[in-house]
Amino acid sequence: MTKQPKKFDYNQIVIGAGSAGLITSYICAVVGAKVALIEKNKMGGDCLNTGCVPSKALIKSAKVAHQMKVAHKYGIESAAPNIDFKKVMNRVHEVIKQIEPHDSTERYEKLGVECFTGEATIRSPWEVEVNGKVMTTKNITIATGARPVVPPIDGINEIPFVTSETLWGIEDLPKNLLVVGGGPIGCELAQAFSRLGSKVVMVEQSPHIMDREDRSVSEVIEKAFKEESITVLIDSKLKSFKKSGDENIAFIEKDGLEEEVHFDLCLMAIGRKANTKGFGLEDLDKEIEYNGNGTLKVDKYLRLTKYKNIYAAGDVAGPFQFTHAASHQAWYASVNSLFSPFYKKKTNYDVIPRVTFTSPEVASVGLSEKDAVEKNIEHMKVVYQLDDLDRAIAESEIKGFVQVLVKPNSDKILGATIVGASAGDMLLEFTSAMKNGFGLDKIMGTIHPYPTFGEANKSAASTWKNATKPEWAIKILTKFHSLRR
Repeated sequence: MTKQPKKFDYNQIVIGAGSAGLITSYICAVVGAKVALIEKNKMGGDCLNTGCVPSKALIKSAKVAHQMKVAHKYGIESAAPNIDFKKVMNRVHEVIKQIEPHDSTERYEKLGVECFTGEATIRSPWEVEVNGKVMTTKNITIATGARPVVPPIDGINEIPFVTSETLWGIEDLPKNLLVVGGGPIGCELAQAFSRLGSKVVMVEQSPHIMDREDRSVSEVIEKAFKEESITVLIDSKLKSFKKSGDENIAFIEKDGLEEEVHFDLCLMAIGRKANTKGFGLEDLDKEIEYNGNGTLKVDKYLRLTKYKNIYAAGDVAGPFQFTHAASHQAWYASVNSLFSPFYKKKTNYDVIPRVTFTSPEVASVGLSEKDAVEKNIEHMKVVYQLDDLDRAIAESEIKGFVQVLVKPNSDKILGATIVGASAGDMLLEFTSAMKNGFGLDKIMGTIHPYPTFGEANKSAASTWKNATKPEWAIKILTKFHSLRR
């Protein structure tokens, strides 16, 4: 192996310009380090080009179409939207273009980051090659992200299918869409395409869609899908595909029986796999350690277990696949690499929020009830239904609830789950409470503007307060007030 140089060209070389790579590079440049950023495809990574940004743009168009269909709920005559799918997709790509400058080479070079377009190859723990040029570096951060999983199902190469990565190139709305996978990506896109006019069938192996969440969450989303005529086949296994003339057929097994589903396009949304090969890591050392899900094994400082100057952040390291989690890890990767051994900090995952942008939205932070039960963690559950909230009633958006898990005999929040029209925004208050160490008492004592969806958080806190009030004290107060009458 190459001997460690006495001097380095860079303090940091970052491989991959998605969320983790961009933020790592940004922080390194801001604190005066010399940093190189290498990206073989597009700046911004999955989030900008094939993930968060395009999917949310598509969801917005679908939401507008849906609101036209249900306008009668608001005293306005409903209308069948005239959907031009090509224009919808053009808007999606226009949104990407508008956000691109935030992640552009020009912006990062102005910040002091040296950007390279090309395939990186790690030659040694201190050397990275790109476009035939070998550069030395004190640290390397791997931020190569992940890619959609395409399972080796019999007949898959015979039929037209897309993933969340390749979906954005289609020009025609599929009349019949088969969605394989009932997780967040599958659910978001299934509902969006259904609202835009596709007849959607979803296949999920688990007993419920969004199976990571509590059963109460799945029930709300499954009911919403049923109301929107999305067919959900749970406890079902996709066995094979077949092309018969112009027909595409999927063979689904459920309860020992086989069912045929005909479709025009199949969306594979069963998960993502870390990109750990193709940039020299496997050639550097055959004994690089991986986690069971294929992500790179790192220590609490985000260093590879064998190389203390090689870090990993984002989807390639896990354990989360969220843009904001990747950004969170990027801070640790950059600070730990630049200032070690004088300063280093263990990565903290105690408060990582997540949102699925279905309608209603699903937002969670900390423990779910399922987590608490599985881990045998004592807790008290508080639930406030949105059909009691004035703003939700005014907007006819009463589906959902606020659920908070609290430490017994305390107001400490262990976790919160919100299902509702503005769940992602509402979750911020609980995330901040958990991060900054305040509980339901302070949420209840905070003035919330009326009428807002955020008031549901205060109502949930009030529900907790009422459920935990000391009965002995109430009896004394009742006696006290009776004496004063």
